[in-house]
Amino acid sequence: MANKREFPKDMSFVDRQGNVIHPSREDYNSRKSLRVGKAYAFFNCNASKGDIEKELPAIRECVQTPNALELSLMEGTDTLTGDTQLLQIAREAKDTGIRYVMEATYPNATNHQTADEVASILNQAYQSPLYQKGEQFRGEVVFKERGRYVFRE
Repeated sequence: MANKREFPKDMSFVDRQGNVIHPSREDYNSRKSLRVGKAYAFFNCNASKGDIEKELPAIRECVQTPNALELSLMEGTDTLTGDTQLLQIAREAKDTGIRYVMEATYPNATNHQTADEVASILNQAYQSPLYQKGEQFRGEVVFKERGRYVFRE
């Protein structure tokens, strides 16, 4: 009989050390009472999704992101779910050729704090082997503030 306390595998994520984590129902219940910051990074990179995922632990270590920050990397914007304003931002990103979306959640933090952490990751990613020397970086970080999405400056 299946353990009813486990989430489906699509709720999994990669932690700071590169391990795939499959949260349990107990993890979810213990966290749902916490404030959780959320932010999204839309960016271009010529590297494969697999290469980005392999490099993320080193990038996170370099910028000293908190262990509690959870990242979910998606290739393409079509798999993103959310409200109509977020989906409109995703459509515009797709129309301009943006290849990747990174969703970040950060327990017990604000959306703005989460956006700051994601921006640090993107800045360091540009300094990593994921980008060739002189390659242009295109990306934006968005987060919800006072009921609407804003771009991090």
